[in-house]
Amino acid sequence: MSRIGKQPIPVPQGVTVSIDGTTVQVKGPKGELTQSFSPDMEIVLADNVVTVTRPSDHPRHRSLHGLTRALIANMVTGVSEGFRRKLEIVGVGYKAEMLGRQLNLVVGYSHPILITPPEGITFTVEKPTQIAVEGINKQLVGEIAAAIRGYRPPEPYKGKGVRYEGEKVRRKAGKTAA
Repeated sequence: MSRIGKQPIPVPQGVTVSIDGTTVQVKGPKGELTQSFSPDMEIVLADNVVTVTRPSDHPRHRSLHGLTRALIANMVTGVSEGFRRKLEIVGVGYKAEMLGRQLNLVVGYSHPILITPPEGITFTVEKPTQIAVEGINKQLVGEIAAAIRGYRPPEPYKGKGVRYEGEKVRRKAGKTAA
């Protein structure tokens, strides 16, 4: 069984963690993140290492233990390195381009799709068929990448659509001639 919650979180150089009761604030070279956690979990910063302890082995405490540790580790990684999610566009005439800060998707509809990034998220179009979503908040990066994919998910017959980099699309056989 995994024991994620017991692992200490090392704080890299240039990152500061401040704990105020149940609120953890992490500042780093890429930005600042703040999040509140369950009052049951005890979060301690000592010698540039953050540790999370649980009060009992109750199932709720066990699940919160690992969750709290993972969220704090993602905050530390986000402000120091950031997160990046790549998307690929497959299909004839399908492409993406930047219009200022907005992302313009042409994916087979009668109109282009304009996506404005929320605060803390940046889009980069490396090729007309490759998009990168970057930011310091892992949850927000994944959510925005999923929203972009949701405009035209890959279909099973020709594989056309927007997919995550490295995503395998299960293909179906088309119609057979009689």
